[in-house]
Amino acid sequence: MKKFFGILALSLTIINTQAEAKNSVKIAALVNGEIISNQDVQNRINSFLMTTQIPLNPQTKGMIIQKVIHSAVDEKIKLQAAEKDGIKITEQDIDAAITNFEKSNKIPSGELKNILKNAKVTEKSFREQMKADLAWVRFLRNKLRLEGNITQSEIEKALKEAKEDLNTPKYQISEIFIKKENAKDIQDLVKNLRQDPRFELYAMKFSDSPSAAKGGNLGWVNQGKLPEKLEETVLGLKNGEISDAVLLNDGYYIIKLNQTFNPKKDKPSMPTEEEIKNYLTNQRMETLAQKYLQDLRQQAVIEIRN
Repeated sequence: MKKFFGILALSLTIINTQAEAKNSVKIAALVNGEIISNQDVQNRINSFLMTTQIPLNPQTKGMIIQKVIHSAVDEKIKLQAAEKDGIKITEQDIDAAITNFEKSNKIPSGELKNILKNAKVTEKSFREQMKADLAWVRFLRNKLRLEGNITQSEIEKALKEAKEDLNTPKYQISEIFIKKENAKDIQDLVKNLRQDPRFELYAMKFSDSPSAAKGGNLGWVNQGKLPEKLEETVLGLKNGEISDAVLLNDGYYIIKLNQTFNPKKDKPSMPTEEEIKNYLTNQRMETLAQKYLQDLRQQAVIEIRN
């Protein structure tokens, strides 16, 4: 842990700029008139490094800063949408979320404050991020209730499709998708991925695809269903390998082949009704999250300052 914080301190020295010098607070971005300061951004960079332990190096530095600013903007958008919807997150709600965070990360109760202090993350900033996450989940659950429950006919249809699907060769793959305008460091990212086995973590933090929420995992994809360029890429990989960056339409894809399925030699396993129901519910939630966030971004007045 001491070594990690030593690396973190060095990383922060690299990131800090003259604009972030003594007591200098400047506007980094405006979201519907609400300010994101350079200090807010710095806190989130520190928090990103603390929670992911992704190394800050020439391959990741630019993407980390860019991702953090975009995440800070989304955080504001989510909080504003939740507040407009009448959702209130109490201090007690945040306290409970922090307790769960400590438990899930095996941090002794109350020790998080010291970890934040060592990582140069203010408690206020960390709590604000927790608040945004809680508010967004409640916002989506409210929208999901309006969609109605998963019906038995939907479950039966999905089970029938799953049964037919088990007779088709397929690949279990993960992706990282980076839009062209964000891809100036794409080759550096590929290089870093081949040195660091945490592909899923990088996908969650950097990918511009909705699959980022699941660590880039696309699940099982039937042979022949991918675009030709990506299909050729997958066929050239062995299990566990990571592809070069592949340009397709408006961005670059990095593919990891996790596993292959051949119905002639691999024994299929049918999902249960409960597993299908959970899958359909999660799929619906992800679709809603993507739709609402995209709509909110388009409606928002966002200004990023250099």
